Amino acid sequence: MWRMQNFFKNIVAGKAEANETNMRMPFSWKNYALMGAGVVVIVIGFMLMVGGGEHTVTEFDASIYSVRRITIAPIVVILGFVVEIVAIMLRFDTKNKE
Repeated sequence: MWRMQNFFKNIVAGKAEANETNMRMPFSWKNYALMGAGVVVIVIGFMLMVGGGEHTVTEFDASIYSVRRITIAPIVVILGFVVEIVAIMLRFDTKNKE
């Protein structure tokens, strides 16, 4: 809490100090690793949606309605987005806990 007070006091006083409080990276490497994992999961989900037989006007291909495309792939994509949200919201900063 006191860091925020000092930060705002410096802003009001016109001091732009480059200290640890205002120069910290917004994400750690663990956040970036989780974001990468989320992107991989999303891509896998979209790859599960791809495919199928030959699509012509005269023939109907029922594989478009397979369980993999209708159920599993959207669940995998949503899980990937959940991983992305967790990666953005979670803070792995263990040094400066107050």
